[in-house]
Amino acid sequence: MRLIRALRVFCIGVACAAATAFSGGALAQSQYPTKPVRIIVGFPPGGGTDMLARLVGQKLQERWGQSVIVENRPGGNGIISARAAAAAEPDGYTLYMASSDHLVLVPQQYENLPYDTLRDFAPIIPVANQHMVLVVHPTVPANSVKELIELAKKKPGELNFASWGSGGLSHLTGELFKLTAGIQMVHVPYKGTAPAVTDLLAGRDVSVMFATIASSVPNIKTGKLRGLAITAPERSPVLPEIPTTAEAGYPDFVMFSWNGLFAPAGTPRPIIDKINKDVTEILAMPDVRERLATLGVQASGGTPQAYAQQIRNDLKRWGDVVQRAGIAKERL
Repeated sequence: MRLIRALRVFCIGVACAAATAFSGGALAQSQYPTKPVRIIVGFPPGGGTDMLARLVGQKLQERWGQSVIVENRPGGNGIISARAAAAAEPDGYTLYMASSDHLVLVPQQYENLPYDTLRDFAPIIPVANQHMVLVVHPTVPANSVKELIELAKKKPGELNFASWGSGGLSHLTGELFKLTAGIQMVHVPYKGTAPAVTDLLAGRDVSVMFATIASSVPNIKTGKLRGLAITAPERSPVLPEIPTTAEAGYPDFVMFSWNGLFAPAGTPRPIIDKINKDVTEILAMPDVRERLATLGVQASGGTPQAYAQQIRNDLKRWGDVVQRAGIAKERL
């Protein structure tokens, strides 16, 4: 009997301790954040992702009454920032404003990355996306996607398309376009959008490019480039005269880059849900949507579960493109 009583007392004690620990943890999460939060960004200050992080961070700071600090860790094709974010303590006080290039496309380029997109990160919410526009130099005798494809078939391998770098969205979108249309074009990679667009405007070495809408609008409006199609399900409000790829006969050719918030894997779910809720409300603010429009992007949003599934789909889609295009992975 004494043994049974002792076991009962022990079990009750353990249960009370567990309940106390659980309630303490839940209380800490409900009060989150209680100290400054940092958002890691894999680009230099002043770029689109950086400005997006600072916009969302400022709104979160106003909401939370705690400092939200943007920490820029550029370089290494995004690998430096992703590794730092993945290795951070999973307590909600380190977030990562990632791009699809960093978490979806870079893994298609390298065999031995120091992070795994699905294993090391907890998706919180997609914040913004930006579709692409197929542009050509005005000397290219094509005024539509159909005419460009016909031209490429008449002159296989004679058209050169620019990208902002091997393995980036601009490059892989061009490769998928080649596969989808059954044409041959030569890829010419550049180190960034600016030098690629500079040569495209000059008609030097390249004449075709899948570029971001933001980088293309001024040149299309002035006639320095000709826009043939937007890789979106709907026409862009800033380029309403340009048809979508669906209108051009390719309804599945919808491409966009995205930026979203992530936390290290293992971050408590209540914290993930709180950040998702707060950012969802921030993205609905008229001034935020207006600011995003000036950056050339669209407000996004959604649940962590839907975002995780989108990322899985993106990894598979672009992995298939890399394989079909015969692009070999490199080792770091």
